[in-house]
Amino acid sequence: MSTRILVTGGAGFIGSNFVHHVARTRPDWQIVVLDKLTYAGRRENLADLEGHRGLSFVQGDIADALVVERVLPGCAYVVNFAAETHVDRSLYDAGRFIQTDMYGAFVLLEAARRSPALKLFVQISTDEVYGSVEKGSSSRETDALMPRNPYSASKAGGDRLAYSYFATYGVPVVVTRASNNYGPYQFPEKVIPLFVTHAIDDIPVPLYGDGLNVRDWLHVDDHCRAVDLLLERGRPGETYNIGGGNEVPNIDLTRRILSLVGKPETLIKRVPDRPGHDRRYSLDSGKLRAFGWEPQVPFAEGLARTVAWYRDHEAWWRPLKVAALRPPPG
Repeated sequence: MSTRILVTGGAGFIGSNFVHHVARTRPDWQIVVLDKLTYAGRRENLADLEGHRGLSFVQGDIADALVVERVLPGCAYVVNFAAETHVDRSLYDAGRFIQTDMYGAFVLLEAARRSPALKLFVQISTDEVYGSVEKGSSSRETDALMPRNPYSASKAGGDRLAYSYFATYGVPVVVTRASNNYGPYQFPEKVIPLFVTHAIDDIPVPLYGDGLNVRDWLHVDDHCRAVDLLLERGRPGETYNIGGGNEVPNIDLTRRILSLVGKPETLIKRVPDRPGHDRRYSLDSGKLRAFGWEPQVPFAEGLARTVAWYRDHEAWWRPLKVAALRPPPG
């Protein structure tokens, strides 16, 4: 019998890239994708895998116990990418983030602890759970969690809930905390695709505050490779940072994007900083690197490839711009 893996949020940005990775590198595996298909989850992200003999798709919510009980039993691996992820949206609709990122994780973990076939449950968390990191230091897995917005708080809740199911029930849980991902299929509300698609259309790019907030960028392919490695070598009960090692101030990122698109820096539009805007994220990924993993996509190359992808796939992102630019509720 072939190995069966459940990928939740598998039609979203990172999830769909991971599904492609597994389909390519483990062609004999059965891949079950569970996705609610909210605004950022799209069947089109998996269109080229239609007909793949090992792939099945189920539309459903991880917070729906009936759906989860139908798809999780029999899976050797569960990778939970399903989440509400956009900080700006969390400022106006925190309840949705708590429902998916915390309660949804609970529903999955409850089913996981009743599934004897399960070998590993991977809870995808984020570097944002550490909160803002002062210059010169990097977060380690043992550092205190200090989330400062509803998104990162909801992810911290799911992160620690997953660990509690290992400590309390013995569920074989691994938690990952990755830095900012970029690459193809990212919904154009996030900064790189937003700025690229704005620049293509000569729309001003909104840069928060002084532009000196720093993010560490990780190409989605490198993230997928890390998660795949942890399916084999991750130790239940452990947490692993996955950092790209590319710390870039937002103003520098903006200038790089405009240069790659061939547009002037006069498109930069300074806007008031958002509430609770973390100044810097930085990860110490030594624990994962000890397994032999390291990022393979240089940031300059990866960013150029990403800009080229959005140039070449206007039919994918243009219909999404309406949703990306829709004012927050309230």
